[in-house]
Amino acid sequence: MRKTLLKPLYPIPIHRPYSIHYPPHTSSKPDPNPLPVPNPRWVFTPSAPPPPEWVEPIHDTSDLTTPQPKPSPWVDQILNLLTDDDSSQIEPKLDTFCRKWFIRLSPNFVSHILNSGRVKTRPELAFRFFNWAGNQKGGGYNYSHTLESFALLINVLSDSKDVEIRVDRVKYVFNELKIRGFLMNIKSANLLIKSFGNLGMVEELLWVWKEMKDNGVEPTLFTFNFLMNGLVNSMFMESAEQVLEVMEVGSVKPDIVTYNTMIKGYCKCGKTKSAFEMFKRMEEVNVECDKISYMTLIQACYLDCDYDCCLKLYNEMVEKKVEIPPHAYSLVISGLCKDGKPMEGYMLFESMIQKGGKANVAMYTALMDAYAKAGHIDEVIRLFERMSNDGFSPDEVTYGVIVNVLCKTGRLEEALSYFELCKENKVAVNAMFYSSLIDGFGKAGRLDEAEKLFEEMVDDGCSRDSYCYNALIDALVKNDKIDEALVLFNRMEVEGCDQTVYTYTIIMNGLFNKHLNEEALKIWDMMIDKGITPTPASFRALSTGLCLSGKVSRACKILDELAPMGVVIDTACEDMINVLVKAGRVDQACKLADGIVERGREIPGRVRTIMINALRKSGNSEMAMKLMHSKIGIGYDRKGSVKKRVKFRVLVD
Repeated sequence: MRKTLLKPLYPIPIHRPYSIHYPPHTSSKPDPNPLPVPNPRWVFTPSAPPPPEWVEPIHDTSDLTTPQPKPSPWVDQILNLLTDDDSSQIEPKLDTFCRKWFIRLSPNFVSHILNSGRVKTRPELAFRFFNWAGNQKGGGYNYSHTLESFALLINVLSDSKDVEIRVDRVKYVFNELKIRGFLMNIKSANLLIKSFGNLGMVEELLWVWKEMKDNGVEPTLFTFNFLMNGLVNSMFMESAEQVLEVMEVGSVKPDIVTYNTMIKGYCKCGKTKSAFEMFKRMEEVNVECDKISYMTLIQACYLDCDYDCCLKLYNEMVEKKVEIPPHAYSLVISGLCKDGKPMEGYMLFESMIQKGGKANVAMYTALMDAYAKAGHIDEVIRLFERMSNDGFSPDEVTYGVIVNVLCKTGRLEEALSYFELCKENKVAVNAMFYSSLIDGFGKAGRLDEAEKLFEEMVDDGCSRDSYCYNALIDALVKNDKIDEALVLFNRMEVEGCDQTVYTYTIIMNGLFNKHLNEEALKIWDMMIDKGITPTPASFRALSTGLCLSGKVSRACKILDELAPMGVVIDTACEDMINVLVKAGRVDQACKLADGIVERGREIPGRVRTIMINALRKSGNSEMAMKLMHSKIGIGYDRKGSVKKRVKFRVLVD
């Protein structure tokens, strides 16, 4: 039986991808059993492929009510292409995929992709996808980005780690946005203000604000907070204050985020007092402070070295039952340690542990350093062992503290063992390790080992700094090797290492001890010529050397020369009197005291007290009692109508 063609059950569409052709009948004889000729309407004919379809990110659910509409299956496929390992071929792969399936990505689809978590963290990928999407054509019209797409891309680019590329690309995209002449809406405005605020691009931020006003877009609380954050980040505090005033009298009232932003701004520009005033203002308007408010203030007080205030804020948090972040504990504990209160810091540390808080390496290190400075070496070792038992790996700072402590207490072999342990655990060994060891070995008289460590530094890839040089120079000076110390002193300058005021002080001490007074004075002049500001310790070294060599007037002259330079050393006269009295040169000390009073450099009563203390400490109690019960220095003698102050030199006449 011959097969017959069946009539189709539905009309053939206009665009037909396939065609069926029947060859014409060429025989002269009629076919006795001819095949039925198909209807011409049903014959497939050659035609062009269908035009690409613009796909949306969400299935059409206009007739359904659902809070979370199901995304289109195209979304995952496009994201898989974009996040493929081979990102160098993104554009060709997108072209091939869209051509194969006769699709184009709509503006809403592009915005959806840019807002995806898989693209948000990849600024370079987002930028390339945005540019590719802008070149799409098909379906009777060309593609055009929406304002939301521009805002989303700028938001992604603002989080880029490369600051230079980040700002340049944001400005490029922003210029393109301005050309399009979009009508601003609140969603895009919030996103743009947030992004420009984080980047500190105030000019662009204010442009968005102006566009909102021109388009009649009312700002929300989020808009105000984003705007204020941008102004604060760019240190436009006066403008931020004006925005706050507008909010307080307007319909959109400031919230905790607004006030925290202002507190952050004041702390950032060093106006801690204004930050506390804003903190109190929050209570007046019934806005409850949160952990961020307290944390910002604690951090500012810590930077201002106001550790008592840090503790006060912490206690207030405990009283108000505000959650205390781990970083707050770190700051308060570290502040107490820096303030020389390791016991208080340790008590707070234990309190934190009992409340379920977690310790960290920084807390342990701060406590160890504080105990070390207080001389409690056993506590330092105990804390170090406890930290290791708690599963914390010491870092270079922790190891540096314990090595320094052991070196200062003469436990050099233990210090070396910890130093070697650092190398085994691949902990970065810095110059502070070497300076501690060099100083320890130097003070112990083991100069050969100190010099060996000094030379080994460079081999270990560690650059010598002034601490290392000073430690070895000090060791050489104290071991009566001033010539070698001077060689090392000159070597510092050759190797480009800065000579500090401490370096000059060590060398001057060494030269004066060798009675090389003129050479010591040359070192002092060299220090002044280089613009290095003298310290009380450096002048004490100079004045002590000059006073002991009988050149008290020279020391006084140098002291007078420092005043025009803005260098005022309060203890200078006291130090010189103490040195002279201790050396048994009471007559010179009395002469110096009279000169101090006559020049008005110190009040007579203070000079008298200095002399009494100096005599008492030197064991000359009898003369100290005589001075205390006399009118010397503060009393007067009359000869007729003439009244003269009783001078100190009367004490030895």
